[in-house]
Amino acid sequence: MLRAFGDEVTLLLGGAQTGGKLSLWTEVVPPGGGPPPHRHLREDEWFIVQEGTFSFFVSGEWRELGPGGAAFMPRESVHTFKNTGSTPGKLLIGTSPAGFETFFGRCAEEFSRESGPDMGRIMVIAGEHGIEFEPTA
Repeated sequence: MLRAFGDEVTLLLGGAQTGGKLSLWTEVVPPGGGPPPHRHLREDEWFIVQEGTFSFFVSGEWRELGPGGAAFMPRESVHTFKNTGSTPGKLLIGTSPAGFETFFGRCAEEFSRESGPDMGRIMVIAGEHGIEFEPTA
């Protein structure tokens, strides 16, 4: 299990198992949790809600989904998600091609540091993996 950004990730399939074609993992997200708006320059990403209620933002619109709901985020689209429930929620997430698992693993190493993560380093790691965060106003 990997821990970063307040989430717990269990990798199910990575590039090593899929010939680089896709990554698949479960992610437990605390209430109110979710990433800032961002885009992946390399991967398409999809989500299936397994437990809880989540709101997903893509193409300028928010959609709320419960268990069994699915969302697709095409590469280069600005997107995010948020656990809108009052308990931890669980997502099944995939990316194609593989590689996102390496980004998350590197971030988990930063978050495990006794002094806490160096967010500047997190931004460098994100850039190295083709992930761009949207500026906030």
